Amino acid sequence: MPARKKIGVLISGRGSNMMSILDACERGDINGDVVVVISNKANAEGLQKAAERGAEALAVSHRDFPDRELFDRAVVEKLEKREVNLVCLAGFMRLLSPWFVSRFRNRVMNIHPALLPSFPGLHGQKQAVDHGVKISGATVHFVDEKLDHGPIIIQRAVEVRDDDSEDSLAERILKIEHQIYTEAVKLFCADRLHVEGRKVFIHDK
Repeated sequence: MPARKKIGVLISGRGSNMMSILDACERGDINGDVVVVISNKANAEGLQKAAERGAEALAVSHRDFPDRELFDRAVVEKLEKREVNLVCLAGFMRLLSPWFVSRFRNRVMNIHPALLPSFPGLHGQKQAVDHGVKISGATVHFVDEKLDHGPIIIQRAVEVRDDDSEDSLAERILKIEHQIYTEAVKLFCADRLHVEGRKVFIHDK
């Protein structure tokens, strides 16, 4: 069994995926611990939730910095000080700078509410409904320098119903997000992921 991994989570809001990761760590499903939760918004609901669960919760406002990279450097300083192995974006509404990505290459995960490369960016669920697709879903991927573009770790499909709205589809996709995000984190913390180019390989136990 590899050493337990230290996980940092970045949020901007309620942090529902953060809570699913915390739950999985507490159950022992993940060989790791959430050692810090950082939000760019001091009033983010997820910060209080994280603190109530015993995780260190910090606010670092992007408004205090003149550009994206300087903000990222402040966040990375806090992550590296805590020797974080894996960074999980959970509703973090900021694009990471190339500098940040280079510091944590193949060690930053994101969850997106669509089957990438379809419907990147905001409101993936609405894009799916408006486009009339029959299948959508969720994607966990490693973050690279482009938006919603990095190597894909896990995807899971969700049927798009004829009467779906953005909200109804988002509700069903969110349940899948919680499942596959914790699954991807579990694989990382078990040293079972290997990246070659755009492909992520999952090794046997």
